[in-house]
Amino acid sequence: MKKFAIEIKWAIISIIIFLAWMTLEKELGFHSEKIKWQPLFNLLYIFPTFVLYFLALREKKKKYYNNNINWKQGLISAIVISFIIVLFSPITQFITHEFISPDFLENTINQIVLSKKLTLEEAKEYTTLTSSIWKNISDGLSFGVVIGAIVAYILKTKTTDSISK
Repeated sequence: MKKFAIEIKWAIISIIIFLAWMTLEKELGFHSEKIKWQPLFNLLYIFPTFVLYFLALREKKKKYYNNNINWKQGLISAIVISFIIVLFSPITQFITHEFISPDFLENTINQIVLSKKLTLEEAKEYTTLTSSIWKNISDGLSFGVVIGAIVAYILKTKTTDSISK
């Protein structure tokens, strides 16, 4: 467990930041009157995610690997962080949809029907807490691993061979 203490710490920080982001989206109206823009605004969450993974892997490099980390070690660390975040995804989605923004799913359904993308029945079937949880799991793993791979590449220790080339 001590081996992954840094990853656990940063996964918890990431979960808290995610909930803060959901609160920000709601307060800015992206869960109600501006809901059609919510998917675009939500894409901006990539930037805080990148910063969080950067800070996490930088700390892992300094404190655990004594400033000498390779890409594989960084990637493994990022995957562990992503996995922990995904494990808590059902809880974060429940908190989001029950406490932060209880009308979000209903507003999403109404927006889908209004934009004539789906019928009311199809939108209700498609837009559920369960589907939100699975989407969050999928996004958490894919974005986490990709961003983690990029950050691991940026932070990997440069060898004298790679510098002279």
